[in-house]
Amino acid sequence: MISDRDDRSPAIRLRLTLASELGRDIDGAWWLRTARTARELPELIATLKSRLGEIVDINVNWSLDGPPRMTFYGGECKRQPVMTLTGASAEISLLVVPSTTSAALAVMILRHAARLPIEPFHIDTDAFKTAEGIVLAARAQRGLPVTSL
Repeated sequence: MISDRDDRSPAIRLRLTLASELGRDIDGAWWLRTARTARELPELIATLKSRLGEIVDINVNWSLDGPPRMTFYGGECKRQPVMTLTGASAEISLLVVPSTTSAALAVMILRHAARLPIEPFHIDTDAFKTAEGIVLAARAQRGLPVTSL
């Protein structure tokens, strides 16, 4: 599922990908439009309600003192921002892509995280390789503690 909703309301258009099968280590990614995660959260919750049911819990693994940050240096990926949303009928974990991420990298992360197909000509790009490392790091860290919102 890819959503880029535009309902002509003042709400921010959501940039989200979800795997067709939920319940894995990482189920997709959410690319923020601003550094203000809380401003975009209501739209995310409204969009996910049909797949998860009523959202009953949200956990993040980054400090709530600022926006989430991805960490990757010279091919080495560190801890990645992951948000887990628990609904009445399902739970998902999303890799949260900061708004400052380049479009090329963000699109690759969105596709990797949701296990969507990637065109063969993208496989040798820096964006593909970096995105692959970020998503693999996020999947590997899923056992780490999270912070409730």
